Amino acid sequence: MNEASLHFWEASDGVRLAYHELGQGRPVILLHGLFSDAEMNWIKFGHAARIAAEGFRVIMPDLRGHGQSDKPHGEQFYPKGILARDVRELITKLALEEFDLGGFSLGARTTVEAVGEGLRPRKAILGGAGLEGLRNWKRRKTFFVDAIAMFDSVQRGDPHWLSIQFMKSQKIDRVAAAQLLESFEDAFVSWLDAFTMPTLVVCGAEDDDNGSAEELANVLPNAIFEEVPGTHMSSVTKPQLGEAIARFLSA
Repeated sequence: MNEASLHFWEASDGVRLAYHELGQGRPVILLHGLFSDAEMNWIKFGHAARIAAEGFRVIMPDLRGHGQSDKPHGEQFYPKGILARDVRELITKLALEEFDLGGFSLGARTTVEAVGEGLRPRKAILGGAGLEGLRNWKRRKTFFVDAIAMFDSVQRGDPHWLSIQFMKSQKIDRVAAAQLLESFEDAFVSWLDAFTMPTLVVCGAEDDDNGSAEELANVLPNAIFEEVPGTHMSSVTKPQLGEAIARFLSA
């Protein structure tokens, strides 16, 4: 039950992408955050196993440029909206008709884009996301592009230092990561109107990296807000994150 299986598939542009699966039952797709992967966000700290225990087939892609997925170099592999496109293609490949969809940080932003452009999950989860972060994603993008540029020169205490240490621990391909970052745009506010399905907005008590998660929940048509312990970096290590998602999905 605790061992996720690894699978590979080919996107329409020929890029080989990975996804992990755990459990059986109604499908739920969970998308990881920037510079992370499915193992770090969902598997390592037990969230996937906790959700699977409620009778779910937990499907966790490694986004292109991350984890076990290919990390191609070339702007042609990172057009605008590529991550949401990959999610749509994976859903089609797996022939999923009814599913839940959510993500953490970049995964939440990708969920917003995918739903805003037409995907209709039964339930949605937005983790580590706030309204300001979605409205002004370009500011966050610039921060990370700068971090990649300063990868070998930043000293402890610099605002970019923690992000760079995380990139190093994850062995991030900086060329691919920088090109992927350039594919991101600010979320259209109209995308949020599409969240008519029950939606969980869940965020660490000390996480204001992407603005107010409670404010985001308040502007969505059908959302609840839940706070869990931790910062943007540490909340994914806390069991309360998986508990909150499992409770919401199984309700």
